[in-house]
Amino acid sequence: MENNTIFLISVFLVMLIALEHIVICGLEIFASPEKQANMFDMPLEYVKKQETRISMANQGIYNGMLGITILLSYFVFSNNPAVLIHVWQLLMLFIIVVGAFGGFTATKKIFFVQMLPALIALILLFL
Repeated sequence: MENNTIFLISVFLVMLIALEHIVICGLEIFASPEKQANMFDMPLEYVKKQETRISMANQGIYNGMLGITILLSYFVFSNNPAVLIHVWQLLMLFIIVVGAFGGFTATKKIFFVQMLPALIALILLFL
């Protein structure tokens, strides 16, 4: 596959990952406890606790800022693709590490929803 095609596929996948993190942010901050319990495989009574709601909102801010950072980095570094690729490689690596931790500690679904897309994007960014 041609390098330009791989780069375009990488850009598309990385942008999807950024949007995914922004959506996760919205769910963690604004979704109803019932939807959060279902989406994040948590007991409803646990999700309804004030402490959990605050913790999820805090986590949501991190996910949202990560998504925004990925998106903004495209516009900041689009004139220098080599730098953009390095920035995205680092951010994808962060997501892989956090996704692995979440997959082992929270729910296995995180392996497939967050970690796997970032791993695929990271591999493409190295090609």
